[in-house]
Amino acid sequence: MAKSTRRKIEERQEKVKKKVLLIGWDAADWEIINPLLEEGKMPALQRLINRGVKGNLSTLNPPYSPMLWTSVATGKTADKHGVLGFIEIDTDQQVVRPVTVTQRKSRALWNIFHSQGLKSNLVGWWPSHPAEPINGVVVSDLFPKPIAKFSEPWPLAPESIHPESMRDELSDLRIHPQELTGAHILPFIPKAAEIKEEDQKSLQVLAKIVTHNSSLHAASTYLMENTDWDFTGVYYDLIDHFCHAYMKFHPPKLPRVPKDKYEIFKEAVRGAYMYQDMMLERSLELAGEDTLVIVMSDHGYVSDNNRMLEQLDMHASPALEHREFGMIVMAGPGIKKGETIYGASLLDIAPTLLHYIDLPIGEDMDGRVLQDAFVQMRETKTIPSWQNVEGDFGEFKRELKGDAFSEQAAMEQLIELGYIDRPNVNMEKAINETKRDLRFNLARVYYGKQEYDKCEEILRELILEDGKIATYLIDLINICLIKENFVDARKFLELLREKDKSKASKTQLIEAKILLGEGNVSKARGILNEMATRKSMTGVIAMELGKIFINLEEYEKAADQFKKAVAFKPDNARYQHALAKAYLKLNAPDKAIEHALNSVELVRYFPDAHYTVGQALEMLGDLESAQNAYNTAKLLQPKLKRAKMAVENLEAKKVSGYKPFKVDSEFPEIIVVSGLPRSGTSMMMQMVSAGGLNPLTDNVRKEDESNPKGYFEYEKTKGLHKDNSWLHEAEGKVIKVVAPLLKHLPANFRYKVIFMTRDLDEVLASQDKMLGRAGSKPQVGVRESFEKELIKLDQRMEQEPGFDVVKIVYKDVIEKPEDAAKVIAEFLGEELDIEAMTSQVEAKLYRNRVMKF
Repeated sequence: MAKSTRRKIEERQEKVKKKVLLIGWDAADWEIINPLLEEGKMPALQRLINRGVKGNLSTLNPPYSPMLWTSVATGKTADKHGVLGFIEIDTDQQVVRPVTVTQRKSRALWNIFHSQGLKSNLVGWWPSHPAEPINGVVVSDLFPKPIAKFSEPWPLAPESIHPESMRDELSDLRIHPQELTGAHILPFIPKAAEIKEEDQKSLQVLAKIVTHNSSLHAASTYLMENTDWDFTGVYYDLIDHFCHAYMKFHPPKLPRVPKDKYEIFKEAVRGAYMYQDMMLERSLELAGEDTLVIVMSDHGYVSDNNRMLEQLDMHASPALEHREFGMIVMAGPGIKKGETIYGASLLDIAPTLLHYIDLPIGEDMDGRVLQDAFVQMRETKTIPSWQNVEGDFGEFKRELKGDAFSEQAAMEQLIELGYIDRPNVNMEKAINETKRDLRFNLARVYYGKQEYDKCEEILRELILEDGKIATYLIDLINICLIKENFVDARKFLELLREKDKSKASKTQLIEAKILLGEGNVSKARGILNEMATRKSMTGVIAMELGKIFINLEEYEKAADQFKKAVAFKPDNARYQHALAKAYLKLNAPDKAIEHALNSVELVRYFPDAHYTVGQALEMLGDLESAQNAYNTAKLLQPKLKRAKMAVENLEAKKVSGYKPFKVDSEFPEIIVVSGLPRSGTSMMMQMVSAGGLNPLTDNVRKEDESNPKGYFEYEKTKGLHKDNSWLHEAEGKVIKVVAPLLKHLPANFRYKVIFMTRDLDEVLASQDKMLGRAGSKPQVGVRESFEKELIKLDQRMEQEPGFDVVKIVYKDVIEKPEDAAKVIAEFLGEELDIEAMTSQVEAKLYRNRVMKF
């Protein structure tokens, strides 16, 4: 074989290894996905998870989709990439229109790939109109938008396709809403026939959302199948739009939702997720397992009792329904399998993909490479900035030719969703309002980056102009409080009360903060104590109350408030960290470590939380781990002087000798006997009870042939996944909890877990005999399900600081019961009656034994 031919083959193989498929699911959330996975309703995503990694993906402020998806594509925050909202101003035509790619001032992934000779397909990315002239194919976000009447011509928006030669063949892939039949609607709304005439518009909304996304899916799969490509990126807004339309009807039913409408629309959101999974299945089939695949969302969506039933009268109020964590699944060559990654951000996607393709990361990018996802870590290449590299990057540099029909269709959709108000009929006013909104979005970007001076400068300018002054003032007051400028904070508070009397009753928390800054502690405390007793408490208010109680050195009250905040939103890293710090103040490092670890698992880039982890570990005497935590804090924030000082102090302690903090013996502890059903848990309960421990049982389930000595169960345990408020009854006692329910044990106890293990074939045989299926074929998937469950449990119990676990092998207990009894007594630190424990074991009960050869 000629050398040149061999090299071409090698280059082709290398190119195949480096293919990337990036799929965006706007607003997809693990809170909805996980139950569907457990029910087997999202099989394509489950298969992807099984062969890759998954995790949370933290969003950015403000959580507006065009800004966020541009950050995904560039690895930069909005102040750098230039996309600042849903709409923009056409300065030439002096009109307001939906945001376009012309606002982006940073090169996206596909521009960089173009410069390196790689081929990209981009479908529906928001924003991606007008289509950029890259090496490959671009189907812009306006591709499905302008919808004509069914019987009339349906032209594509100008400049929505690149190259122009593919315009006709791609145009034919679009699906018109009127092409849908009842068979297409029923999977989303099974009771569609019961919809009243006044609610018929909801079906039109559904049809538009489904056909919009189906058209994009048809285009993306067509391109994947019929073109050569190295990168394909496709964006779906299906889940986000379904959530905005139907989340109010999602189970559980909220009190103010009419029962008849709830029954009709309650399956709509789940249906959207399942349809998205069906589309994913085809995309994965076309990509193949030699392609790196990322499925991700830009933010989550509130689905609990805090859902909004109607939009508030404020700027982009639908974004208030967005949760701060999206989701990510990543699988393909060189990616770990079956693991969870922590601390990932939207900003990390672009650097990670560049790294995977063996291209350098721009040092001006705000994200990092997700090294934890790769089997083998390798050095990250960098350059100062891709913006400084000369050459052809396939960027759109011509003047955009506006299309009134297409732009109006896109504007109407944004208005329907509530993301923007209908522009003022006076175009001059509309342009000025848009300018203010975009500047305010930029201020919020700076606020999220803690660049408070830049944020304050914009806000001070905005309050001098007409507009949404109350919104600006609240942020401005918060900055003054952060800077401890209580004089201006008071001035702006009075202005807020004057300009918007409806908010006067909602400013008590701000008033209390200002009073504290002014030295009026007693009056501030009176306001806070009154607020703490209200039933209308929210996580935000609880968090702020807790911080103030910390300043007052009332640490018990602070911890109580932070607990409330965590209860409202367990996946909020700031709430978890605040509670951890409160526990440190209360000299409870064993409690602090749990919440500090929760915090850094949620958001890796959290130097203060890593520092708190170090403090708790140091108090507990684990100096080596404490030093690692302090070093991580230093790495993430080199200017964090207290982390550097902490490391130096640790070195001194190692030399002089150090006695660790003694954990409070009154911290509530529960002894748990666990394992799969029929793994020997009842026998172990009999043993520890005979040995002198007090079991929590109710004898509701009587002894039978399968367990002649009794089950030692407590009926409430079966509902642990629904209600764990009763668990305090088990303090100081031993309780049986089957393995699948361990994950529902709350974090406010410490657990000593005696975990029974038994050969899985024996477990399944024993279960089949108990259920009257002795001798029958094994249940399909049961063994695999149990194996996965045990792996997950092992991972959780290793990671959770509140779990202390000993594994006891069923066969060993039968053969050497005295040895097993001694191991348990030593593990529990109890003086148990070994002889009595041993007497409970009867070898004749070792039935369903499986012989291994």
